[in-house]
Amino acid sequence: MSTVTPIVKNILIVAGDVSGDLHAAGLIRALKEADPDVRITSVGGKNMQAVSDEFLFDLAGKGAHGFIEPLKKMPMWIRLLNQLRDYMETKNPVALIVVDFYGFNHQVLGMAKHRNIPAYYYVTPQVWASRQYRAKRLAALTKKMFVIYPFEPEFHQKFGGNAVFLGNPLLDIMPLPAEKSYDVSDHKNHAWKLGMLPGSRMGEIKRLTPVFYQAFKQTLKEFPNTQAYMFLLPDADEQVFLDLIGEKPHDNFHLVKDKNYGLRSQMDFLLACSGTATLENALLGVPMVVAYKLFWPTYQIAKMVIKVPYISLVNLLSRKEVVKELIQQDASARALAAETMAMFQNPQKLADMREELLKLRASLGKSGVAKRAAQEILDDLKQN
Repeated sequence: MSTVTPIVKNILIVAGDVSGDLHAAGLIRALKEADPDVRITSVGGKNMQAVSDEFLFDLAGKGAHGFIEPLKKMPMWIRLLNQLRDYMETKNPVALIVVDFYGFNHQVLGMAKHRNIPAYYYVTPQVWASRQYRAKRLAALTKKMFVIYPFEPEFHQKFGGNAVFLGNPLLDIMPLPAEKSYDVSDHKNHAWKLGMLPGSRMGEIKRLTPVFYQAFKQTLKEFPNTQAYMFLLPDADEQVFLDLIGEKPHDNFHLVKDKNYGLRSQMDFLLACSGTATLENALLGVPMVVAYKLFWPTYQIAKMVIKVPYISLVNLLSRKEVVKELIQQDASARALAAETMAMFQNPQKLADMREELLKLRASLGKSGVAKRAAQEILDDLKQN
């Protein structure tokens, strides 16, 4: 009696930064739940490594962003691209899924296209904001794109792309907003909770950590009971932040590693680096001011290629200035403190901003995004 050897459904998934690693891990879990026979090989970060059958490389831990910094990573990228090319030729995966990180992933997509491996983009890069010509290339290299904002399918359709919006995958991760009241009788002596999000990349952290800390110290002059919380990634070295502060921290200052957004959701106001964190804050309904400080040459290039009126996702999606944006030299400790104190002096401003942020959350769909995307990919592969 002969036995039939089951076909191995081997899917290769590649992500290159911290947020991509998180979203890809959620998609991997959903794929395995929908079809236990799926075998996942991945390049990404620690979250993906924990749920994959085979893990090739921690790219998320070594990722680079911007225009100049990736050049330093080219030798590493070339070695990894060669490894992925060999993997595709020897293992012949049934599909490739890439997550954000265009600079590296468009090359991986090209290799898959050359080998007739169907490719999907989960969390498509924001090519609508800059370098829109990339949308045509994405259309040619992917079978389907899972975009994260409701206006994106129409944008990609103009370039021939097959893009679908199933909701924003942050909704699979973020808790519902906590109950919050800004009914404060004694503004000056209230124990305000001021959160600080200096970013996940070392360049951002170096540029913003000392500025955020000094903004807190200036805020203390008017609101002496303010408690400050600087949020670090789980594997961050606290000493790096203490060194950047450059002095013994004030007793009201705390370095924290928050799990499941529980502490961040309790903040009254946040000083936030531009990026995904601003959208996370919006989903939590926590008011903020956004700071944007780039390496000077990178910023000069960015000014030439970025084609949108705002830098924060909150304002872009709202199509108006919901949160204040402070850019480059304007992102000073004095300006950040002034914005913070204006909010603490008039809590109705905090309440009004929170209301606008929660409207934005409602526009981004419902949770279960990874499950819906996983099922679409598996259904699609059955038709191949």
